[in-house]
Amino acid sequence: MIALVEGTLLDKSPTRVILLNSGVGYEIFIPLSTYEKLPRSGERCRLLIYDFVREDTHTLYGFWTEDEKSLFARLLSISGVGPRLALAALSGLSPGQIKEAVICGDVERLCRISGIGRKTAERIVLELKDKLTEAELLESSSTAPAAIESDQRARDAVAALVALGYRQGEARRMISAVVGSIATHATVEDIVRRALVARK
Repeated sequence: MIALVEGTLLDKSPTRVILLNSGVGYEIFIPLSTYEKLPRSGERCRLLIYDFVREDTHTLYGFWTEDEKSLFARLLSISGVGPRLALAALSGLSPGQIKEAVICGDVERLCRISGIGRKTAERIVLELKDKLTEAELLESSSTAPAAIESDQRARDAVAALVALGYRQGEARRMISAVVGSIATHATVEDIVRRALVARK
């Protein structure tokens, strides 16, 4: 199995590259997140490879970081998600944004990715959450928007949503979506009510 290809970048586009290594040109499909980090054509380049082999196909998928490659592999393990859809997910959102959406249960955010419908997004949230490591879960849950951290009412509103049964990450996402538009005289109850309405 091919794990890495390093060589001269002969050609690149937002979806694929050709890397020349020892006289062989490797066609490698990539997500947009990797394309944005590529050097200029003619320069040296190294990509981590996911070697996708099936009875009727042998395709190479390339990634700039191990995080991208790892998340791609985990997305492939989800029912109904193939390589093209997994690449579309990594092209529409960064690995961190995908993990945040999964942990927060943000199906709508995943639905905005081209090719991902509601049922697929719901499966991604349900199945990928179990595949995230403890470190990834902890990193996401400990990250809060600055707007929440600087506003006591917002922090209290998050706590209120948690008390209502929402997960911490989801509660923070809901409040961060509305905290920038709340009036200075709004109460914690007003903020919670607006967050609940916006979620519907």
